[in-house]
Amino acid sequence: MGLDDIKLKVSLITDENGYLGRECPIEECKGYFKVLVGTGLEGVGYSYCPYCGHKGDHNTFYTQDQMEYIRSAALNAISDELGKQLKKMEFSTRPSGPFGISISLKHEHGRRIPIHRYKEKALETYVECPNCGLKYAVYGVFGFCPDCGQHNSLEIFRKSLELIEKMLEMAASVEPDLAAKLVEDALENCVSEFDGFGRELCHRYAQKSSDPVKAERISFQNLEVAKQGLATLYGIDMEEGVSEGEWKDAIRWFQKRHLLSHSMGVVDEEHIRKANDNSAILGRKVIIEAEEVRQLMGGLGKLADFTYRKITHL
Repeated sequence: MGLDDIKLKVSLITDENGYLGRECPIEECKGYFKVLVGTGLEGVGYSYCPYCGHKGDHNTFYTQDQMEYIRSAALNAISDELGKQLKKMEFSTRPSGPFGISISLKHEHGRRIPIHRYKEKALETYVECPNCGLKYAVYGVFGFCPDCGQHNSLEIFRKSLELIEKMLEMAASVEPDLAAKLVEDALENCVSEFDGFGRELCHRYAQKSSDPVKAERISFQNLEVAKQGLATLYGIDMEEGVSEGEWKDAIRWFQKRHLLSHSMGVVDEEHIRKANDNSAILGRKVIIEAEEVRQLMGGLGKLADFTYRKITHL
């Protein structure tokens, strides 16, 4: 076998949980992420970058550390094979001629090239794609699935609702003042998580809108404003995602959250006018029940499903 016949198989290093590092090949991105080996689609020859959405050949997503590791392993393999070839060429002759000259060739193997060792980086968010089953990890929160390309905004929102439910469960087992605070925080989290979901969805699919610049700036903290924005930019009537009663209830609970954020929860005239809240008394603190938050979670789950489906299928 010669140098041209060398075949080298290198097993890449995973982290302690079996995740393999990947890196976007696009120079402007170079985003680092990880995938769990053995999950997701089988035999896929391409990958998506979770951050910028670039789709490319699977073999173009090696990290710099992995490339250095492969390079050092390959150079050692070549060096070893070269040493074997030179070893075969060794010879020596006995002294001859009037001066007793002998000739010999002997190969002495030099120092091996150090193997480049590395450790995969820690990341912030671990996700399992509901579409293809790939488990992957990214910096930040949102991203495209590296196997099927589906954006994870809906999955992240669902996870956030699960955490909010845990807050409500905790509220049922603590003293009243703390329980009230937990319920208020749960309501605020519902709205902020829905806003984050909607903003990210419109950001990722801004090019599908009639005005990408405005799509990048849309807010979901006010349902009526969000409804108008989606209708103008995407031709979607978000209210169709829930019943008439669910929509009115969601408007009322969003208004309650507005009071918490802007007036310490004290009912003002704007709330009386907009919220259709029979329990509200001007100048008193707004009443927020855990069951109300649960109902809002259900309604927002439907609105998120509807909006995601409509935008991604445009």
